[in-house]
Amino acid sequence: MSGTNTAGTRRSTPWQRLNDAAGGANRWVVLIVLCVSLLLVALDATILHVAVPAVTADLRPGSIELLWIVDAYPLVCASLLILFGTLGDRVGRRRILLLGYGLFGAASAIAAFATDAQVLIAARVLLGIGGAMIMPATLSIIRQVFPDRRERAVAIGVWTAVAAVGAATGPVLGGFLVENFWWGSVFLINIPLMALLLPAARWLLSESRGSTDGPWDVLGALTAAAGILGVVLGVKRAGADQSLLGAQALVPLLLGALLLVLFVRRQKRRAHPLVDIGMFARVTFSTSVGCIVLAMLALVGLELIAVQYLQLVLGLSPLQTGLRLLPLTFAAMAAGVLGSWTLHRVGPRLMVSLGFALTALAVLLLTLMGQHDRPLLLTVGFVLLGFGLQTTLFGAYESMLSEAPAQQAGGAAAIGETSYQLGAGMGIALLGSVMNAAYAPGLRDVPGVSAADSAGAAHSLGEAYEIAAGLGGAAGESLHSAARHAFVQGLHVTLLVSAALLLLGAAAALRLPRTMDCAQAQDGPEGTAGQCGAVALPAQSPAGVGAGPAAGGGAAAGSAGPSGQPGRRVKVPAPARRGPAEPARSGRAAH
Repeated sequence: MSGTNTAGTRRSTPWQRLNDAAGGANRWVVLIVLCVSLLLVALDATILHVAVPAVTADLRPGSIELLWIVDAYPLVCASLLILFGTLGDRVGRRRILLLGYGLFGAASAIAAFATDAQVLIAARVLLGIGGAMIMPATLSIIRQVFPDRRERAVAIGVWTAVAAVGAATGPVLGGFLVENFWWGSVFLINIPLMALLLPAARWLLSESRGSTDGPWDVLGALTAAAGILGVVLGVKRAGADQSLLGAQALVPLLLGALLLVLFVRRQKRRAHPLVDIGMFARVTFSTSVGCIVLAMLALVGLELIAVQYLQLVLGLSPLQTGLRLLPLTFAAMAAGVLGSWTLHRVGPRLMVSLGFALTALAVLLLTLMGQHDRPLLLTVGFVLLGFGLQTTLFGAYESMLSEAPAQQAGGAAAIGETSYQLGAGMGIALLGSVMNAAYAPGLRDVPGVSAADSAGAAHSLGEAYEIAAGLGGAAGESLHSAARHAFVQGLHVTLLVSAALLLLGAAAALRLPRTMDCAQAQDGPEGTAGQCGAVALPAQSPAGVGAGPAAGGGAAAGSAGPSGQPGRRVKVPAPARRGPAEPARSGRAAH
């Protein structure tokens, strides 16, 4: 795997020895195990959304407690990703992954049988810690198991598709479980799967580590965790309070930002930093991270609003709501499967830009939604939405991970996942604020409704329905109708803002490389230059190697040689692709 894992220092399992003897064919089995664990972590991010009414009816949490029941998991998970990602590079990614499995399973049992809101919040915190152990470990292990960029692109396509499937399937599965069992069953399903994954991963995976030079920066890890927690908490509170200048939002936001500035300064001064801040100086890496943030910023808050639209405006049940989102899931799966092929043909720049543009088109199409159900419109919109978003995330994640040094795979994976979570939190805050700002004015001066009732109804559509039911008569009917109309109007405004953010992402993606550079130096299993398996070689290349980045890194089929003749595709063993005197063409030192 990484260059630090020599045969003398790596503890291999019987399966791993069989895998080595078979030429690494079983790395695809490893990918399945990693993706199943990621699926559970992604499911837990959304599966509780449709169970909130049932949890509220059973545990009777206060408004603050309910907020923490929903937010504790993503908040804790986002804040600890860098800590556990870099710790995995140091002490072993397999070790952190196995510990995460155990903690995730135990926390799921506590959450499923929680008897009060405080216990459920504590369980969600533990789930967040377990998720933070699992998520970067899966991506960094993929970076190590698949040194060949083409194979890694396929693996990342599967990985991103599974993440999208988990997030999109959460409401479907959650709705089914809540309707047929009880709300705790949304957590209970994790336990048998984790019980299977723990021994399977222990048997299949060999340990891998990154650089072990210098001590692990404990203070830096804690500073990063506290800083990210403050920033994400601040933007979430800004969305809930509809004000960025309120003390509850501004204080944690500023404190978190200050801690992150101190973290960056500390890393720049250290001889052996926790995270190589220099990675952000690379245009491909920083642009990829920015694209992930923008994609999630535009989409996650929109997804929550769409669920409310399906349930409260169209009157669908939780299960019906989940089923309506299935086209998005299937489209995301298709984009993940086709991701490697698409990246190969069009390159990162065009792939990510087109993904953003397609998603923006889907969002604009959904502005045609009204107060009445239009199944065909919703299906087409969700298909375009799922395919476009998955295409964007695939291209951004693959470019980011391929740009990062192999020995820092855990840190790079953690940065990618943190940007994902941060974008999601900012999206909920920003689009939630836009939605509330556009929704509230529609409830002023409703005939027969007092100012106090109008103010209460302005908090949310669900609360407006409750107040309308309590009023009854003509006043209640007027408030119900006005709230429904105002919500749809607010949804349209939010969709337009989301589309603008997506088009901004399409423009930002133009800084990505034009082609997929398969000739860049990367660590192979023994520290050799692992490159793309099949490269297009110029017909008259004297050195027998590709034409370099200017000609697409030798990745595109049918590339022309110096004389303009079509390129010929040749299978070359990775170690033999670069002569001893030939420099790395990517402009980066070999990892």
